[in-house]
Amino acid sequence: MNRTWEAKLKKIEERASLYEMKPLSPVYRPRLSKPEEPASIWKLFYRQTEAFNFVKSCQEDVHVFALERKGGDGQRIYLVTTYTELWFYYKSRKNLLHCYEVIPENAVCKLYFDLEFNKPANPGADGKKMVALLIEHVCKALQELYRVNCSTEDVFNLDSSTDEKFSCHLIFQLHDVAFKDNIHVGNFVRKILQPALHLIASEDDDRNPETMDHGFSHFSETPIKQEISFSEMSTDKDVGESWALNSKEQERLGSAKQSSPDLSFLVVKNNKGEKHLFVDLGVYTRNRNFRLYKSSKIGKHVALEVAEENRFSPARSTNISEEYQYFLSSLVSNVRFSDTLRILTCDISQNEQKRVEYFNSTSTSEAIEGFQCSPYPEIDRFVLSLVNKNGIKGGIRRWNYFFLEELLVYDICKYRWCENIGRAHKSNNIMILVDLKNEVWYQKCHDPVCKAENFKSACFPLPAEVCLQFLIKDEEALTTDEVTTHSETETPRKPPSSTLSKGVDSHADWGDGIEDAYFLEATEDAELAEAAEDGLLSSNSGADEIPDELILEVLGE
Repeated sequence: MNRTWEAKLKKIEERASLYEMKPLSPVYRPRLSKPEEPASIWKLFYRQTEAFNFVKSCQEDVHVFALERKGGDGQRIYLVTTYTELWFYYKSRKNLLHCYEVIPENAVCKLYFDLEFNKPANPGADGKKMVALLIEHVCKALQELYRVNCSTEDVFNLDSSTDEKFSCHLIFQLHDVAFKDNIHVGNFVRKILQPALHLIASEDDDRNPETMDHGFSHFSETPIKQEISFSEMSTDKDVGESWALNSKEQERLGSAKQSSPDLSFLVVKNNKGEKHLFVDLGVYTRNRNFRLYKSSKIGKHVALEVAEENRFSPARSTNISEEYQYFLSSLVSNVRFSDTLRILTCDISQNEQKRVEYFNSTSTSEAIEGFQCSPYPEIDRFVLSLVNKNGIKGGIRRWNYFFLEELLVYDICKYRWCENIGRAHKSNNIMILVDLKNEVWYQKCHDPVCKAENFKSACFPLPAEVCLQFLIKDEEALTTDEVTTHSETETPRKPPSSTLSKGVDSHADWGDGIEDAYFLEATEDAELAEAAEDGLLSSNSGADEIPDELILEVLGE
């Protein structure tokens, strides 16, 4: 017996000597693979706004996801992590079973659809055929309105149908083409489905056709505007002019309107016998939660999987698996900036555009072209200061936001000075790109020669007053002042019992646990387990860092 204890003691002493030479960090930080890789990010928030504010403060390429909790009365927790980190825990499908991508407001995104109908209420409906006809109609509309070529091979078809309900998601994988944001996607979808909406209205005697138009009765009269691709923006015309479709295209659309396509296949009934669209028009809202590939809804056991009819296949890669490629392709907001990317827009009407607020300054208002005010007015003003000098009054023609790079891209009008040639171009305009993540700005050019040289100016730091950290602190201070003022005038109310209060570690009911093997591997040594426990305590004391043990506890059943 003594020999056994002596052997164990010797082993412990050897292990202690090893850790003295290579001590653990005070807080255990999980790493996915190689020790030299940076510490992973896995942070949980109760509020969506807090999650997005944290994303803005990160240098890493992180994103926001929503997680459904068991017994949470529909309340969701928001996770901030990288695509790689999420996939590492997500791919086994033994945890994180009910996840949603949060499509960021104002972010460039893919064209997507959510399709569903009740099978018992529509016994004659063929869901697969309806999907095929819809894809055909959408591809035709993209060609007619934007000159974008696509086919079934460009549409990722995900299915989660049951005996009671037909349900699928379509995510269009258009080559070098995306929409300005999901609001413009919704406008486009409503535009091309107008015949089906009018059909529902005309067949319902109790409803006014105008009310069934969902506020878009005037929309069909307004030509869709198109953001020209960066490679096509060279023109001799004033770029401040509207890029509406030309007169011939308007005549063509007018004649097309008179002979509307038959979209009666899109009209289905709910379980009460009321008619509605096969396409869910409610999924095109700001910061929309859109269910992830391989996830199911809470309380359901049917996940979104690749449909039998799917003809899309992601590009093969030797570095990442095909499953991970499918996962990345399914993400609506997974769009990166490139010089050749075409950004499509679909505005409701000219009157709707005018509702966007101008800046307070008269001179600034005159400089803005097309009412293109971004969500960051302080940065807009800074960009305008760059193109309003030496007697030249430049303006912002339009802006686009790329969430993956946290990049604001401004198309500039009436200002053509290019750093590459050291003078102004005769006809081609420039772009000002603001990198919010690295807090710098630089210039690129629409000129073919500059583009051929892949010109990019030097990076210049943003002024402190327009940096996101400064703006976030300003916003938090304002919020604190408002809360203080409010609390002085009203008696504070306790949150409802379903509201999360202190730490996310107080709940362990919103996912399934990682296998015990992962836990044993992470806590093989007593010292490692102790370090993880210390990290847990420090997390509860105010830090947001989530160590592995907390992940295991929160994800566990």
